[in-house]
Amino acid sequence: MTKHDYDAMLIERHGQRVFETLSRAYVGIAGLGGLGSNIAMMLARSGVGHLLLVDFDKVEPSNLNRQHYIVSHLGLQKTEALKSLILQANPFIHLDTIDTYITEDNASDIFSGCDLVCEAFDKAENKAMLINTLLLQNPQLTVLSGSGMAGYGSSNTIRTEKVMSRLYLCGDKTSGIESGISLMAPRVQICAAHEANMALRLLLGIEEV
Repeated sequence: MTKHDYDAMLIERHGQRVFETLSRAYVGIAGLGGLGSNIAMMLARSGVGHLLLVDFDKVEPSNLNRQHYIVSHLGLQKTEALKSLILQANPFIHLDTIDTYITEDNASDIFSGCDLVCEAFDKAENKAMLINTLLLQNPQLTVLSGSGMAGYGSSNTIRTEKVMSRLYLCGDKTSGIESGISLMAPRVQICAAHEANMALRLLLGIEEV
């Protein structure tokens, strides 16, 4: 398959305007676990032209129950493993990877070139840090965040909410691992799909949820 073939397929599926808009987009993914790895794959399959994948961690056995990795990735950096998977689905996408721990000091610089950022951390304090930092220091960025996706409760409780003009929250806002509920693939991927779909809507100029 050539790039011309791949682009023609996306144009046939999405139309010329959507294809051109998404192909110019640059989306940052902060954290490549259950949320981030699935968000990245969905955006890549949808035709987003440029992704920034950021994580410091390696693939572990406990990741396999919900994250977009396979056994042969164990021990690899998540950035490396996810890049290899994405390129098998969309070999013509532009991928940037950064192996680092995102902090208040480096977050603004890391994501400064992005159109929007999908937050996909595990811990509430890290989520809050990234959201606050980017909203304060990067006024051009919109942030999508996930909160509340653990367990196997009703799929219908996971929703997307516009919290602020540049902040969208996906999840049920209550079911977290801190309450002793385990993370399972279906609800994590439902929440990831909410983030990915809202990201596409924003890139296409649609701000309402």
